[in-house]
Amino acid sequence: MYKAIQVNKDTFWTGVNDYESDMFESLWPLPQGVAYNSYVITGTTATAAIDTVKGPYLDEYYNKLLQALNGRTLNYLVVNHMEPDHAGLISQLKSKWPSLKFIGNAKTIPLLKGYHGITEDIITVKDGDTLDLGGHVLKFATVPMLHWPESMVTFDSSTGVLFSNDSFGGFGAHEGGLFDDEKLNSRWEDEMLRYYACIVAKYSNVVQAALRKLGTLDIKNIFPSHGTLFRKDIKQVISLYDKWSRFEGDNGAVVVYGSMYGNTKRMAEAVCSGLSSADVKEIRLYDSSRTDPSYILRDIWKFKAFALLSCTYNTQLYPPIEAICSKLLNRMPKNKFLGIAGSYSWSKGALTALQAFAEKIKLEKINPEVEVFTSPTTEDLSKCFELGKNLGEALHE
Repeated sequence: MYKAIQVNKDTFWTGVNDYESDMFESLWPLPQGVAYNSYVITGTTATAAIDTVKGPYLDEYYNKLLQALNGRTLNYLVVNHMEPDHAGLISQLKSKWPSLKFIGNAKTIPLLKGYHGITEDIITVKDGDTLDLGGHVLKFATVPMLHWPESMVTFDSSTGVLFSNDSFGGFGAHEGGLFDDEKLNSRWEDEMLRYYACIVAKYSNVVQAALRKLGTLDIKNIFPSHGTLFRKDIKQVISLYDKWSRFEGDNGAVVVYGSMYGNTKRMAEAVCSGLSSADVKEIRLYDSSRTDPSYILRDIWKFKAFALLSCTYNTQLYPPIEAICSKLLNRMPKNKFLGIAGSYSWSKGALTALQAFAEKIKLEKINPEVEVFTSPTTEDLSKCFELGKNLGEALHE
């Protein structure tokens, strides 16, 4: 990844790998790093860069950009998205090429001014507008709220490449090859889903609208701004986005617990045993205190059922479970089965809060609701087992 890489006709990858950042958006862990993908197209009459990269990577990006341009001037910068990990070097490019023109939509303009003080040399485009680079005709489509209001994608109608920005993106830096046919699906799909669940999932209805809009294009490659580039099986990656945005899960369950002294953990283990008794083979058990929420969100999105179990903490939900509930309410998954259970000692609270959560999130709740005083009895654990069994049977209906 140390040089510009040709990825299609007259089209070069000029992105960078980031293994230094521990967190994406200072929220989501990056154990495999993250890639900031950017591109350059060298037409016969003009050149265009598709986005930049994060600010700290100026030298590496600039060197690759010069390699791709091979002595030519950069004429246009297409600004698909103004978030700083994609637009961090706009000012530096303008300093290098004072005649550089920026391509963006109407909602890009105030952000260009706000982040970079740029108010001139801007070409405002709308859906269907084109830019001819000579041998490459770029077509623009807005995808507002995927995942900012100004987000758009760029389609090279000459090569069939969709520069999709954050759409179809994923966590994980490039480990040798850039493309889907150079790595195992398992190496990119889970991190793509984790990215979707954390960054895009709130706007799943917008994803469906965007897929309908992009369905009219003859897409041969999808080049996102994070993660793997797709050229082998475009239908596969589009079908994943369609599936995730329709909330279609696999037959499996996620059990998440919050426990201070192990009693609620025992309840969660009983739920898992009940799931297994119902022939559920995909079961994920998570301690909310020790598992980052991004992995929990990913698997809740992946599977059809989940259960939340919480001890009572100061008359309320255990804080890590409360945080998971908040993130789920922000994203509002659908087509899931939900089970809930709570425990308490000197004051109730957890189950009541989970009942309020269940009412707000509007998922099909599976009985029984279980509430345990202090440590679970044999009867309590039997009820937890029953909850898991019923969740599992709901998956098979």
